[in-house]
Amino acid sequence: MTDPAPTASAASGASDGEQRLRAYLESFALVMAESGLPRMPARIFAALLLSEDGRLTAGELADLLQVSPAAVSGGVRYLTTIGLAARERDPGSRRDHYRIEREDVWYESAYRRESGLRRWMQSLDEGIDLVGPDSRAGRRLTESRAFFDFLLAELPTLMDRWRDHRDRLFGEADGDGGPDRAGSDGGPDRPDADGRPGQVGRPGRLNPANRA
Repeated sequence: MTDPAPTASAASGASDGEQRLRAYLESFALVMAESGLPRMPARIFAALLLSEDGRLTAGELADLLQVSPAAVSGGVRYLTTIGLAARERDPGSRRDHYRIEREDVWYESAYRRESGLRRWMQSLDEGIDLVGPDSRAGRRLTESRAFFDFLLAELPTLMDRWRDHRDRLFGEADGDGGPDRAGSDGGPDRPDADGRPGQVGRPGRLNPANRA
């Protein structure tokens, strides 16, 4: 069953800018859903991505998306499993917050695909052994394996080029406490938090607390 999108009545107290942001949230979530991400996780991810701080509580997500807490729980569980979101709790608080896994979420997501590519290659190896490399099917499987092998070889260079390009566009990491480019966890650095003019927060923040 598909969870309903926020209705006009639910957003009647919101400003025009916030209503437009909510409409964009649903539009962006639909694009991700059409690309293969389940609908509910796509809506939650879009909400987190568009929120000012990149983090919301389960209650805020349920209120914003007009869905049940159970729907939020299932969607967040999916996002944390694939590395697009994380759960955290502030010291002394009893409420969990859900946030974008990293500010550079697309960079991190691309790197996480490496293990998936290797599984594809292993499966293709089994198929090649089964049908034989000189058969027509074997040649197709061999070419497919060569493609994934090429992606694995090129991905580190491509990601390094992206980091350099991002730094030229947005500047170095903003010193917000996350790992920098040579962070202790060896992970990628975080992009500038200010973003570009016209991002969320310019016409109005997408946050349940901002309702009129």
